[in-house]
Amino acid sequence: MLVLVGASQADLARDLHLGLAQSGLLASFLAAGLGAGVLAAGPLVDRLPRRPLFVAASLVVALGLGTVSRSMSFARTGVHLILVGVGLGVYETLLNAVVTERYRARAARPLLFVHAAATLGAMLGPALAAWLTVWAHADWSAAFRALGVAHLPLAAAALGITFPAPSQLAARSHAALLPAGLLRTLFPFAVISFGYVGLETALTVLAVPYATVALGLPHARGLAAISAFWAGLLLGRLAVLAVRGAIDARHLAAAGAAGALVLAAGVASGTHAIEALLAATGACLGLVFPVMVALTGEGAGSARATAIGLVVSAGALGGFLLPWLHGALGDAAGPRVAVGTLAVWAALAAAAARSVRREASAGA
Repeated sequence: MLVLVGASQADLARDLHLGLAQSGLLASFLAAGLGAGVLAAGPLVDRLPRRPLFVAASLVVALGLGTVSRSMSFARTGVHLILVGVGLGVYETLLNAVVTERYRARAARPLLFVHAAATLGAMLGPALAAWLTVWAHADWSAAFRALGVAHLPLAAAALGITFPAPSQLAARSHAALLPAGLLRTLFPFAVISFGYVGLETALTVLAVPYATVALGLPHARGLAAISAFWAGLLLGRLAVLAVRGAIDARHLAAAGAAGALVLAAGVASGTHAIEALLAATGACLGLVFPVMVALTGEGAGSARATAIGLVVSAGALGGFLLPWLHGALGDAAGPRVAVGTLAVWAALAAAAARSVRREASAGA
């Protein structure tokens, strides 16, 4: 789902008469719903049975995607994307919390593995959209509906899975679940989440116009660049699984700095090898999100889901603001500027990760 707005950007822009800012705003609607979903899900996942929550969230996504049509207005499309985002936010937070609860201090690698599956789906998304529009002679809404239908067996499968129960301490608590002082500890992780998710979302939305308008490449090259970016994320996440020793904030800082450098240098050079550029950017940034989630949950005690929900909601805020902001920048100054300046957010994530490392060193 995270790539379909970007993969369908040209057709959406044609049918709904959108500029880059409005195209970015569609991705922002999805991010807004996701932010609402993760904020609501945090306390719910810490208190309530997980299986009904997962099934309900899957059915919400199925409803939102399965009823999309080409004839809808821009506003109605936005409403559907917000609804879908809420469902995604709930089950993403639930899965993140369950994995961190099970593996605790060793959660980084399992989360990298789980999120590698998410990148695999994102790699296949543009190909699905292209196949349905070109080979199956369907419009852009067909890919959305296909994903909606896919959530029905997902919900059915969840009925046969045993989800761990929330901790008794969290379930009994009617007060704030976050320990005193934890919000200050979470702030740098929220900054990392904001920068990373915003960059990931905006780059996915702007890849096609960057390829076609700024570089003069065919539309298919833009779609291939989206898949290449997510393939790079996948390779980056799988590669980290082979790293020996603890995976910590040092790796986050290095990943953010490398991603900023690669993206800025590639756009500045004007290279037409857009697939290689986005793949390299993704490979640098692949570990950022799952490791950030693991480190967030590690110090949150029984409030893991609430803490993860807060941090991921900061990412949703970035996913809401940055596609819109950089889309408007693209309308004003061109897609090259809009994409090149996204490197600033990777650099910001690196700076926040360095502050986490310094604080950890001071505490030690």
